Amino acid sequence: MKSKLIKRVVAGASLLLAGLVHAEITLKAVSAWPEGNLFSVNFERFVAKVNAEGKGVVQINYLGGGAKVMPPFEVGNAVKNGVVDMANVAGGFYTNVLPEADALFFNTVSTAEQRNNGAYEYINKLWGEKMNVTYLARSVDLLPFHIFLKQPITKPDLTGMRMRVIPAYRPFLESLNTQSMLTIPPDKVYTALERNLIDGYVWPVIGIFDVGIEKQTKYRVEPGFYNGEAGVLINLATWTSMSERERQFLTRMGVWLESQNVEMAKVVAEEKRRQEAAGIKAITFTGSQAQEYVKKAYDSAWAAIIKRSPEHGPKLRALLTKS
Repeated sequence: MKSKLIKRVVAGASLLLAGLVHAEITLKAVSAWPEGNLFSVNFERFVAKVNAEGKGVVQINYLGGGAKVMPPFEVGNAVKNGVVDMANVAGGFYTNVLPEADALFFNTVSTAEQRNNGAYEYINKLWGEKMNVTYLARSVDLLPFHIFLKQPITKPDLTGMRMRVIPAYRPFLESLNTQSMLTIPPDKVYTALERNLIDGYVWPVIGIFDVGIEKQTKYRVEPGFYNGEAGVLINLATWTSMSERERQFLTRMGVWLESQNVEMAKVVAEEKRRQEAAGIKAITFTGSQAQEYVKKAYDSAWAAIIKRSPEHGPKLRALLTKS
C-alpha cells in the first residue's frame, strides 16, 4: 500500500515538475508608436513570429502602441519599472533616464557586427545598470535622417533659418549656423510651418506623410545622415527570471527581427519617389562638400554625447562607428 502511494506521489511530482519546466511565459508588451506605423511594423512581425513559434515557451501579449496606450515618452520608464515586460521604443525617448541612449542614432556599423564586436555586450551592461532593462534587438535600422526645408539652400549653411529641433540633432543644426531652434511636438509641426514660425525640420526620410507636413515642404537635403532607431527592451527582472531556454529563444527571435531591416533600402527608395511626386525636390551636396556635411553631423553629435558622458561616450563611439 505504501509502495503504491509513494509511486503516486512520485508520479504526481514528476508531472508537476514537467509542467513547471515546460510552463509558458507571457510577456506584456507595448510600442511607443501606433499599430501599423513604420516604427511599429517590424516589432509587430516579431510579436507574431514569437507567438507562432514560441508556443509552450514564450508568448507576447501585445497591448498596442502610441498615445492611446501610453504617452511615448513614458514607455521607457514603463519597461524600466516593470509596468510592462517589453517595449518597442527609441533611445531618444528615454534620454532623461539614460543620456547615452542617443548614441543609438549615430551608429555606422551593422547590428550583426555590433553583436560580434562587443557593442551589444557593452550596451546591455550600461542599459542594465542605468535603465534596468536588457536591449534585445534593434527593430528599426538603416533609416537615414534628412533636413527638410521650405526654401532652397546652395551650401550646407542654415544662417538666418529657424528650425524645429529635438536634443539629438541640436548640435548639428548649431554647427550649420541655424538662427533659432524651436522644440515642437510632431503634431504641431504642420502649423508651425504654415505660420512661418519655422523654415524647416529634421526628420527620418520616412514619416512626413504620416503627419501631413509634406504639404508645407519643398526641399529635402541630400545626403542623409544618422540612423533612425527603435529597439526592443525587456525589463531586467523579467529577463533574469526567465529560463535559459526562454532567453535563447527570444535572442534568436531578436536576431531574426534585425534581419528584417535589409528591406529598408527599398522602402526608402519608394518614399523618395513618393516625395518627388508630391513636389519635394532634392538638394544634393556632392564630393568633399557632402563628406564634410555628413562628417559634421556625426562629429557634432558624438561630441555632445561624450560631453554628457565622458566615461561611456568614447567607448560607445568606438563600438558603434567605423571611424
